Amino acid sequence: MNLQKRIRLLTTLRRYLQENNDEWNTIKQKASMQNAWFTPEFIDLAVNNIVEQFLPKEKLEAWAAHYFLDDNVQPKNIGIVMAGNIPLVGFHDFLCVFISGHYQTVKLSSKDNILFKHLAEKMNDWEPEFSSYVSFSEMLKGCDAYIATGSNNSARYFDFYFSKYPSIIRHNRSSVAILKGDETKDVLEKLSDDIHAFFGLGCRNVTKLFVPEGYDFVPLLSSFHRYKYFADHHKYRNNYDYHLSIQIMNNRFYMTNEATLLVEEASVFSPISQLNYGFYSNRNELLNSLKNNEEIQCIAGVDIPPGAAQSPGLMDYADGKDTLQFLLTL
Repeated sequence: MNLQKRIRLLTTLRRYLQENNDEWNTIKQKASMQNAWFTPEFIDLAVNNIVEQFLPKEKLEAWAAHYFLDDNVQPKNIGIVMAGNIPLVGFHDFLCVFISGHYQTVKLSSKDNILFKHLAEKMNDWEPEFSSYVSFSEMLKGCDAYIATGSNNSARYFDFYFSKYPSIIRHNRSSVAILKGDETKDVLEKLSDDIHAFFGLGCRNVTKLFVPEGYDFVPLLSSFHRYKYFADHHKYRNNYDYHLSIQIMNNRFYMTNEATLLVEEASVFSPISQLNYGFYSNRNELLNSLKNNEEIQCIAGVDIPPGAAQSPGLMDYADGKDTLQFLLTL
């Protein structure tokens, strides 16, 4: 398959996702039943970003042109370990390998092994040649290079097993936001989306806020109200009750809207149902302290505007590592 044929197949996939037919809805329902964190709302959010940001033909062509992609790539087999924290989180890695002309062997997460496999089957139905480009395996052996995403703990294993091969190994990351204190209601509601989308499980979710000294938290907590329904989600509610009890038992100050906890913590990582915050007095000093922090994926209010965290584009590579450039240097 040459580059143009691959792009045409991806635009066919885009049309299929846009149609949202009964077959695709059944698959989404099956994925939601398998993983309670994959609610229909958040599956659709992930799919919509793929449709709008990753698969438009003009965006794919511009992306390919940026790297001067042609049909002279000597195909390698790339092993991909996909994460399962949010729906279809590994789609961008698939897209990078496929658009480059390499083959791929994919190990799906047990938490997200329905959605992508179905899409791959559909692409194979539309274009039988696709079957030579994507295969699935529980064990990744004999690949020429690897792309693996996981926790800090699993990353150590990836580093060990794949050390002899070209690889991209991704670790735990999260995102933060810096507020000035004069944000409008609309901006705070967009920030609330960055915090709550996918229950906060994505690396682009904001899990810590930096606010100026004397900050008024009331408007911020009010902006969280449209996510109060999270309290009815049994897994989320279990997390909320657990972390609330920790604050109470330790006699710590906290704020809440009865669904999201606000706690002053140094860590950029916060558990499900909790949002950490810290105060700053000098914005420039804060920015300097956050530079090159490998725990941070992006900074809302600096790298991206509030509300854009869960709408990454084709050039927004995880961990800041250019996946496509890596593939073209093999």
